[in-house]
Amino acid sequence: LIAVKTSDKDTVSAAGEKDGDSPKEEPWEKALKTTVVDMEVGEFRGHKISVWDLLHSRYIPEENRKELLELYQAGELTLEQVKMVVSTIVTKAEAARAE
Repeated sequence: LIAVKTSDKDTVSAAGEKDGDSPKEEPWEKALKTTVVDMEVGEFRGHKISVWDLLHSRYIPEENRKELLELYQAGELTLEQVKMVVSTIVTKAEAARAE
């Protein structure tokens, strides 16, 4: 049983939750996929991209992605914090690449 902490709501149990589109998608995963960031760098310039897609982009090393997902699932990071971290990593990586 995985407990997911959402913004201001109580902890949501992920066991047995069913979603019309894909029953296997966890609430925390859906939150990452539906939260979009307006990125102004690199290949994402001018596009809105989901936090999930940013996490799985080439800019985020696998170790970082796993750590962020674990911290988020454990309720140690909020969705807003994850969004800020991935946006920052992508922006810094793109700035370094541009130099």
